[in-house]
Amino acid sequence: MKQEYRPDAFPGRQFFFLLAQPPCFVMPGSTPLLLNADLSRRAVVAPPRYEWLASPQAGVDRVMLDRVGAEQARATSLVRYAPGSSFPPHAHPGGEEILVLSGTFSDEDGHYPEGWYLRNPPGSGHRPFSTEGALIFVKLRQMAADETRRVRIDTRNPSAWLFQEDREVCPLYAGAAERVCLQRLPAGTALPVSGAGGAELLVLAGDIAADAHAYGRGSWIRLPPEDRPGWRAGPRGATVYLKTGHLAVEA
Repeated sequence: MKQEYRPDAFPGRQFFFLLAQPPCFVMPGSTPLLLNADLSRRAVVAPPRYEWLASPQAGVDRVMLDRVGAEQARATSLVRYAPGSSFPPHAHPGGEEILVLSGTFSDEDGHYPEGWYLRNPPGSGHRPFSTEGALIFVKLRQMAADETRRVRIDTRNPSAWLFQEDREVCPLYAGAAERVCLQRLPAGTALPVSGAGGAELLVLAGDIAADAHAYGRGSWIRLPPEDRPGWRAGPRGATVYLKTGHLAVEA
């Protein structure tokens, strides 16, 4: 089934930060910046208001979630491709991780509609584009140097999911330094974020709550290893992207 490009899948115009550094801006050739760069602190960037900043390529905008560096940076972002937009061929010396949130993201190897998860290992390269438009969640330069496996998973395929106790889980990647999955959580279910390596989440549906705060669809949350506030799915349940273990390595 063709997936519709929804530029307002995570709508808004401004950043909202909780326990995080103020918003910063990157221009090509600028000096490095630090945005939510202290991995020992909790960081939250929540809808409904984002600020979409233009990239060096026409038609490609982004919301910066964390960043260390200038244009070539260790970065976590939401990236929005307008219909017909593209990037020139480029390499990823530190790897690239992508979750397609809406529309269809493409490169010379294929077309990836909403729900596809991609990992391009360090040293790989591609020419990304989108004919119909796309919104993607992207992590750059955050992989182990010895990672070599290329990953392509359609998370909308029911066979990619399994039941684990009180939730459904879609495993995406497991390595020595990190584990990545999607989880569908019934209302009130605890998130497994209490491990020693910290956790990072993107709320894909529903909401999650902790410390008397609720965070809905589109909220990005990074929890350092010692931050264990008891996160649970809200009354509507939740679907989340979840990465664990990686912050102990990076800290």
